[in-house]
Amino acid sequence: MATTKERTRRINTGVVRRKEQLTPHMIRVVLGGEGLAGFDAGEFTDHYVKLLFPVPGVEYPEPFDAAVIRAELSPDQWPKTRTYTVRAWDPEARELTIDFVYHGDEGLAGPWAREARPGDVLRFLGPGGAYAPSPEADWHLLAGDESALPAMGAALERLPAGAHARVFIEVEGPEEEQKLPTRGDAQIVWLHRRGAQVGEALVRAVRELEFPEGVVHAFVHGEATFVKELRRHLRVERGLPLEWLSISGYWRRGRDEDGWQSSKRDWNRQIEEEESAALHG
Repeated sequence: MATTKERTRRINTGVVRRKEQLTPHMIRVVLGGEGLAGFDAGEFTDHYVKLLFPVPGVEYPEPFDAAVIRAELSPDQWPKTRTYTVRAWDPEARELTIDFVYHGDEGLAGPWAREARPGDVLRFLGPGGAYAPSPEADWHLLAGDESALPAMGAALERLPAGAHARVFIEVEGPEEEQKLPTRGDAQIVWLHRRGAQVGEALVRAVRELEFPEGVVHAFVHGEATFVKELRRHLRVERGLPLEWLSISGYWRRGRDEDGWQSSKRDWNRQIEEEESAALHG
């Protein structure tokens, strides 16, 4: 059986089987094919893959080999990576579902999904992942923007019957809402941004929430600025221990993924230092 590190580094090859426009700005792509024979997911509900987008005009070796590419091509010719959540994995049908936020022709992944057709090939690394709703929690808090919606949808599907959850999802407007099936006892609140700054409504909703009694397992992901605010609120003001909190900035306003990933470690270090000072100062 492959180790986690081996699965994360393996290059998988998926072939587009079908596509669905879920909302005006959310596109679902289902991948399949023999190239997914070594892929496996399901332990976590925030599994992610790193999609590999070839640089236009660059010819890559076949079979596709990342080590050869890095050895023989200059860094500006290496495929660009974009990180996306596994919305669903069906091992029997060998189908991988990924939901893409589409905001026009800028970027790589959104435009690719918009133009994807059956038979198109997409290579990716993964999966990684770390979170799934803990059965030991008394209740669950899920909060995020569109980028976190696939992981929250997967988490809601994982909840057992009767599990309590408070869910806050911020999208641009009512046209971006989706059906999110769950067996759990989940109160789902859709927050409509309507042009306001990403995360304002989420921060306000979580701050105003009267927490139920008991241990909460929280999942908070999305744009880095509001994630930082909510982390401080949950850790410092609410006193949640880190082991009961999955929280991370999936993206940051004004940065593409390359820019965000290159600065994310320093960003997280600063947050941890500020948090430590607030808790122990």
